[in-house]
Amino acid sequence: MSTEPSTPTGATRGTTAAARRRLREAEIIAATRALFDERGVRDAQIEDIARAVGINRAIIYRHFTGKEELFALTLVQYLDELRDALRSGAATADEPRAQLQRLTEAFVDYGLAHPAFVDCAQSIMRRPGGDLLEEVSESAMFRLGQAISGCLAVLTQTIEAGVASGDFQVDDPGLLANMLYASGLGTLQLGRVAMLVSEEAPGVPRISRISAEQVRDHMVTTALAVASGGTRPPGR
Repeated sequence: MSTEPSTPTGATRGTTAAARRRLREAEIIAATRALFDERGVRDAQIEDIARAVGINRAIIYRHFTGKEELFALTLVQYLDELRDALRSGAATADEPRAQLQRLTEAFVDYGLAHPAFVDCAQSIMRRPGGDLLEEVSESAMFRLGQAISGCLAVLTQTIEAGVASGDFQVDDPGLLANMLYASGLGTLQLGRVAMLVSEEAPGVPRISRISAEQVRDHMVTTALAVASGGTRPPGR
C-alpha cells in the first residue's frame, strides 16, 4: 500500500486552470505579435487578434485589462529579442568604444528589421506614466519594466566600462542609456521613412533620400560623441 501523500483534487484543478490561462495568454500575445509584424501596430485590431486565436474578443479582456496591456506585453517579446541582439553585439568587441558601436548597430539593425517594435515602443512611451498605470496591471508593468531595463543594462554597462577606462566622459551612464534608447527610436522612424526634408531656398522644401547605412552611421557617430563628452544632457 502506497504511503505517498496524495495531491488534493482541488489543487490539481487549480494548477491545471492556471496552466491553461498562461497558455491562452501566450497564444493571444503570439497572435498580436504576428499581426504587428504583418500589418503594423495601427492596423492590429482586437477583433483580428481574437479571430486569429479562434476565440471571442470578450475572452481577451478576461486575460488582459485592455488593449494597452496586451500591447505592452507584446512589446516585452520584442524587447527580450533586442536584449539578446545587444548582448551578442557587445560580445563581438572588448574595447568600450567598439562595444558601443556594435550595440548601436545591433539596435538599428533590429529596429529596421522589426518596424512594429518601433511603433509599439513609441506608442507606449507617448502615454503619460499615470495614464499607463491606470490601464496596465501592476504585474504587466513589472514585466515591461524588466524587459526595458534588461536592454538598458547592456548599454549602461558598456558606458560604465568606458567611464572606468577613460574613454567616455559621462556623469550618469543610466541617464545616457535611457536618452540613447529614446532618441534612437525616433531616428529609426527616419530610417523607415527614408526621406530627409530640408530647405532648398527660402520657403522651398527639398525632399531627399536617406539610406539605412546613413541612419546607422549617424546613430553610431552620435552615441560615441555624446559618450565621449561632445554633448551633455540639458542641465548637467
